[in-house]
Amino acid sequence: MSNSCCHDNCCHGNGASAKKLMIISGLLILAALVWKVLRPEIEHGTLWQGHLGVSDGLLIVASIVGGSSFFPNAVRAVRRLSLDMDFLMTAAILGAIVIGEYIEAAAIAFLFSCAERLESYAVDRARSSLNELMELAPETATVRRDGKEISVPAASVVVGDTVLIRPGERVPVDGKVADGESTLDQSTITGESMPAAKTVSDEVFAGTINHEGYLEVEASHLASQSVLSRIIEMVEEAEDRRAPIEQFVRRFARYYTPAVTLLALAVMVAPPLFMGGSFADWFVRGLTLLVIACPCALVISTPVAVMSGITSAARNGVLIKGGNHLEALGSVSAIAFDKTGTLTYGRPEVTEVVRLNGYSENEILAVAAALEQRSGHPIAGAILRRAEGIEVPEVEQFESLTGQGVRARIHGKVYQVGNPGLFHNCSEQQRVEIQKAGQTAVLVGNDTELLGVVAVADKVRDNAKAAVAALRRQGMAKIVMLTGDSEETASNIAKDLGVDEYRAGLLPADKVNAVEELKRQYGEIAMVGDGVNDAPALATASVGIAMGAAGSDTALETADVALMADDLSKLPYLFKLSHASRKVIRQNVWASILLKFTLAAGVFPGMVTLIAAVLVGDMGTSLGVTGNALRLARIRPRSS
Repeated sequence: MSNSCCHDNCCHGNGASAKKLMIISGLLILAALVWKVLRPEIEHGTLWQGHLGVSDGLLIVASIVGGSSFFPNAVRAVRRLSLDMDFLMTAAILGAIVIGEYIEAAAIAFLFSCAERLESYAVDRARSSLNELMELAPETATVRRDGKEISVPAASVVVGDTVLIRPGERVPVDGKVADGESTLDQSTITGESMPAAKTVSDEVFAGTINHEGYLEVEASHLASQSVLSRIIEMVEEAEDRRAPIEQFVRRFARYYTPAVTLLALAVMVAPPLFMGGSFADWFVRGLTLLVIACPCALVISTPVAVMSGITSAARNGVLIKGGNHLEALGSVSAIAFDKTGTLTYGRPEVTEVVRLNGYSENEILAVAAALEQRSGHPIAGAILRRAEGIEVPEVEQFESLTGQGVRARIHGKVYQVGNPGLFHNCSEQQRVEIQKAGQTAVLVGNDTELLGVVAVADKVRDNAKAAVAALRRQGMAKIVMLTGDSEETASNIAKDLGVDEYRAGLLPADKVNAVEELKRQYGEIAMVGDGVNDAPALATASVGIAMGAAGSDTALETADVALMADDLSKLPYLFKLSHASRKVIRQNVWASILLKFTLAAGVFPGMVTLIAAVLVGDMGTSLGVTGNALRLARIRPRSS
């Protein structure tokens, strides 16, 4: 038997017409009550006695009008042999009319219609973050075609079009800046609070807001393939991926509803037959149990919390791909980080220039840049960036020395740049100290002496240390760093960050083995990486978290959770949200179950009426669990 809830379809029929019917039903009830007060001498009758008072007739019409939005669904439920909510409420209304309890019948129809409208509104509020995302991308775009500026629908922009974006406008499609400079508010995609500077060749995303500058952007994706569109699509898909507790609730409801329905039938029949009770009295109590049997509040208790959590996270630059992942995050007791590009920036930078034998920093950098400008090595790039603005001499007889460095002549004199193996005299104390600090020492010298030592290192992200400390305060039992770097480099970075443990010299397969070992020790494990090189380890973890996913198609597709920006401060927020979601879901589930059983127990002594069952057991509980779930939207990440 099915136990579909109103929220499987969100609402019955057209929302506007259902609202009108609800209002008409309420006005008819009000008119009936006024008539009763004005004409109290009118005798109460029933359909079967052949006469009705005006107020009774108004109440019957109010019942039919109020229930007309869900009566057709009840008929379909009967054909399917389904005990769904519409059938149960319809049965209660018709039963109340049969025994002459017209005010109860009208009240059930009206209150249940009210509950439907209020619940639909509350669910829409839970989805509001997603609705806001859907409204971000502009419908039109200004493009240059055949030398003319024209306004076209954003959906008609093709790859390669030049899109013109003026100050204050939203970017209509993903692309790269072809001309101009500006800053963009990317908070809608990445959750970053600070505007991001954009210049030629930089990537921009649909839905972001251009601040003061003028940009010409070459479209790289269709509007339907933008990062924003894919986020919306993935969030919608995520709401269909049920958390384990939601699956439990649905299984529970499958047995609970038929059981209470059978109990309601027994209550209607058994006491009058075997105990001499009043049939009308026990029939009403049976109808009350039917109303209480409606599983709507119980069934929506989990998905509305999941929906609220996932859409709120998406609004703050975190994409969670399903309720199962949201719940799993709340159980994580250990977290593994890839180092390069995750805890560090993934790009080596010159951290220090040690001057030797009287040479200046500029002289050392000029020689190093002159020799390294023909190299594609990341360390060469770091040296060239540091030497920007310094006049670099021409080199002759350039020679690359595999595994050691480079050599060339400058003004007829031989110079070398490379590791200590390239030099006969490499015992300088400064070089030793640099290497002990976990940095790469690049020696610069000629054929007679050393000019200096350039220290190069992959810098730790500014917010990495704070993120690690925040995760520990949240109760994370183990924080581990995994890296392919040397033992010495890994040791120093681990010490700086304050992680519990590090594992160095790992290949991708070794990282997978490390994650599997951590799972055996700690159970639920999260792995944080870039989503590309770390894909196997992310897939092995209980929850794989990719960072910087806005610019990576692979990361968006492969990870269970994607941090849209390179912002580790979102991790504490993510785990705070998941813990709060688990708490809210459990509160909703157990509150719904306990309230249902409490109300059911109160039916037998006559303490719970039909109207109370609708007000408290259906409408009140549904609104309560929805309102509780909406609290998740108030959880915000701290500024990075």
